[in-house]
Amino acid sequence: MTFGKILNRMDYVLLLTVLVVISFGLVTIASATYAAIPVNIEREGAGINWAALKFVIKQVVWVLIGFGFMFAIIFFTSYESWRKYWKILYVINLLMLAAVLVVGTTVSGAQRWISLGPFVFQPSEFAKIIIIVTFASFLTHRERRLNRLIDLMPAFVFVGLPILLILIQPDLGTSLVFLAIMLGMLFMAGANPKLLAGLIGGSMLIGGGWLYAYFKYPDKIWIPLHDYQIDRLTIFIDPYRDPLGDGYHIIQSQIAIGSGGIAGKGLFNGTQNQLNFLPEQHTDFIFSVVGEEFGFIGSIVLLLLFFIIIYRGIRIAYLSKDTFGTLLAIGIVSMLTFHVLVNIGMTIGIMPVTGLPLPFFSYGGSSMLTNLIAVGILQNIYSRREKLIF
Repeated sequence: MTFGKILNRMDYVLLLTVLVVISFGLVTIASATYAAIPVNIEREGAGINWAALKFVIKQVVWVLIGFGFMFAIIFFTSYESWRKYWKILYVINLLMLAAVLVVGTTVSGAQRWISLGPFVFQPSEFAKIIIIVTFASFLTHRERRLNRLIDLMPAFVFVGLPILLILIQPDLGTSLVFLAIMLGMLFMAGANPKLLAGLIGGSMLIGGGWLYAYFKYPDKIWIPLHDYQIDRLTIFIDPYRDPLGDGYHIIQSQIAIGSGGIAGKGLFNGTQNQLNFLPEQHTDFIFSVVGEEFGFIGSIVLLLLFFIIIYRGIRIAYLSKDTFGTLLAIGIVSMLTFHVLVNIGMTIGIMPVTGLPLPFFSYGGSSMLTNLIAVGILQNIYSRREKLIF
């Protein structure tokens, strides 16, 4: 297919919406990383922390690199050809995640990053894309043959191996993203909905009961999570039981969002943000900055933009010419939807704090690259949605 035909067949609503979200995110990052310089420092431009621009500049660089990858995926490859390499990609994915445990860089007690000179990237982010591609190929051969629990076991093992490697890092949030991707793709592949609902409900009951037993008998019950992970999973229920510790993030986030009112306090005018009461305000809790400085209106606008992106992804899945393309699109939609729901949910105190970034919006190179690659895959599927007859 020629460049011209691909250009004519791209989803420009999706592309434009992603650009708007990224632009909105850059403005918010600028505000989230802004702080006053002490007045006794004599320098040109005193009162403005120009160093804060480094975060915006770095994010712009990652955006440009991401768009490079996105357009390469759209124009120089066809998603149908990826099926031939799914086994190789799966092995590469496992080796990449295992390498983190050997040569990875530890930050805040978690070994999730690999350093390559000046660049530091998080392999588990790119692992999401690889698992979507490989699992889509895996399920294509099993479509409509997923009605019994025994039929689902190979799928659980397929996704469970990379999840185990990610949990060891430890990275609970990304592990949950993998589960969301798996469930969304299984549903689209024709797995029994009642069976999936039963598994989800049963898992939640078992998990809740296990946590309850652990808190009641901490010396007798073992749980495969670190103490800080358990605290993050449960503190949202009552953040005021540890207001200066684990509950601090949620409390400050709720104050920030609530104080924004209808129209917000204005860009660079959010007190919780500008006075650094709000932790991780340019990454995990960036939606709190939106709520405080842009208010209810700005928050709703951002949610509508994400709705458009998710809707266009579902539409692309529906219009795909084959099962493989449909499963790829649904895997991406499941990933983005889970990120949006959990990230915003944790900032308003209805979801556990899992450290998941807001897609296209939070500061972070690995996340931005992964999400733009995902958009490239959606565009690849959409531009090839019908077989052309010459």
